[in-house]
Amino acid sequence: MAGLEQYREYIEDIINWRAGIGYAHGNLAMKPVFDRNHDQYLLMVIGYEGRKQVHFALIDVELRDGKFWIHYDGTEAGVATYLLEKGVPREHIVLAFKSPEMRKYTEFAAA
Repeated sequence: MAGLEQYREYIEDIINWRAGIGYAHGNLAMKPVFDRNHDQYLLMVIGYEGRKQVHFALIDVELRDGKFWIHYDGTEAGVATYLLEKGVPREHIVLAFKSPEMRKYTEFAAA
């Protein structure tokens, strides 16, 4: 089973890969943000669409208690799908964007 360091590499690889694709609309840049001290991982979208500033997280994942807590996922295929492809067990993935009551109905960890 993979350890914390391997899990950090997995999420950084996924975020860097997605950042490399870019964003289809506007003059927007993808900015990976990695905080290994607190195990927080973001992919920010920043820039302008016309005169309007754009600033939001496309991906927001936390590593907590040996699990991936996916707080937000704006990708097409889904971060959980990429993690499964890397061999991460379903019980190590929490869809934190779902309410605690609804997580038990997913095929992933409830907490």
